[in-house]
Amino acid sequence: MDIYWYGQSCFKIKGKSATVFIDPFDPDKFGLKLPKDVDSDLVLSTHDHPDHNNFSAISGEPLRVSGPGEYEKSGVSVLGVGTYHDETKGAERGRNTVFNLMIDGINVVHLGDLGHMLDEVQVSEIGNVDILLLPVGGVYTIDGEVAAKVVAQLEPKIVVPMHYNRFAKTPGFDTGDEGEERFQDSAALSGEALESPKYKKTADSQSTEAYKLPELKAEIEGVEKFLKAMGAESIPAVPKLSITKDKLPEETQVVVLSKS
Repeated sequence: MDIYWYGQSCFKIKGKSATVFIDPFDPDKFGLKLPKDVDSDLVLSTHDHPDHNNFSAISGEPLRVSGPGEYEKSGVSVLGVGTYHDETKGAERGRNTVFNLMIDGINVVHLGDLGHMLDEVQVSEIGNVDILLLPVGGVYTIDGEVAAKVVAQLEPKIVVPMHYNRFAKTPGFDTGDEGEERFQDSAALSGEALESPKYKKTADSQSTEAYKLPELKAEIEGVEKFLKAMGAESIPAVPKLSITKDKLPEETQVVVLSKS
């Protein structure tokens, strides 16, 4: 299974027998671009906002999924669990759906624009989580620190942050073997040959080169706060996540995807 990120909360998940597209956005309103001629078996929208509900961007006749419930097509099963876009039970920004997809024997959970910590009932309803796609940029969703707490609630094998606008490529507070090991872990999950950076300790950890999405028309935070909370500051961004069920790590691992 390959997972690609297109910015915001938009992903393509390509399995052996089916492709799922999640939260396609309106490029005209948000500046980001979607690939042309997108074909998918299923397209999911976590909530009815224009950066998450552009069903028309997907060609063919995919199954359109929005809202809580159970769905199935082409060997992919989907469970939708009701949550909220804010901390006031939807009073500010409305409802949000968390999706748990079973594809290629792997449970992929997409939290949409989650705006709060999960309660025990929601954690139970979401169920098993192998790969977690969660917002970290704050402002309209949970921020990096709260996102790290949600990770602890769901205990996934792999975590992929989303809904942020920058990533520090060369933070200076990881060194030597530890930095190299984290790089190799991420490179292995990308399925591609990546050149290892040089990890050097610097006096000023803020003097970092920032990876930004300059075309994104949304003032949200970067991913750094989340990475710090997870103890994963120095991991590189990789172009895709390639994974099979037997290759899932035993301990939670953070993977940062570069925008496709």
